[in-house]
Amino acid sequence: MAIPLLAGCELAGRDITADALLTQRALAEHIVRQGAHYHFTVKGNQPALQAAIALYFKERGAPDYTQTPTLAHGRIETRRIWCTDALNDYLDFPHVGQCFLIERESVEKTTGKHSSEVVLGITSRPSHNACPERLLKLNRGHWTIEAKHHKLDWNYDEDRSRIRTGRGPENITRLRRFALGVLKSFQKPGQSIAAMMRRLGRRSRTVMDYLRLTSNSRATVMA
Repeated sequence: MAIPLLAGCELAGRDITADALLTQRALAEHIVRQGAHYHFTVKGNQPALQAAIALYFKERGAPDYTQTPTLAHGRIETRRIWCTDALNDYLDFPHVGQCFLIERESVEKTTGKHSSEVVLGITSRPSHNACPERLLKLNRGHWTIEAKHHKLDWNYDEDRSRIRTGRGPENITRLRRFALGVLKSFQKPGQSIAAMMRRLGRRSRTVMDYLRLTSNSRATVMA
């Protein structure tokens, strides 16, 4: 369904990012034919592709670029990227320009708990057209958008919604996004959206406060 969805979009000169579900040869061909470039995540649904890239980066040495550590949501995050064009003629995938590996390292500021994640990817942009810093930025931009959809699906189970007729799907997703925005405006460090929703389910008065529909909340805003 991705190709028909993109048919009405002007793609020329753009960078199209996608998670592993859309890492498909037909979609890659379509994107490049439209004068655009793809940036795909590689996972187990493309086992040969995943194995080849993982093997190449097994002994990867120093990263090609390291992003300055950032503080977000109580975590200190560092991202590193390794890139190569050595597999371009070897991989069975159209229009390969580079393969890359991204390592995300996270440290909880309050507890010191450490975690790390490794992501493999492939892009049609060659190295002279996209440096490691740019590839890392494109990947980060994709997951910024993905994180918003994850919150909607995780908290509202949106992907399995059975509202399908008329303008119902559009209207309900707008209401969910509005509710999510309200919750985020009151969210405290370390507090999850799911926990806030459970609390509000037991305290209807607090819902009214969040929506500025009570005299106390209106007075607080004016002050």
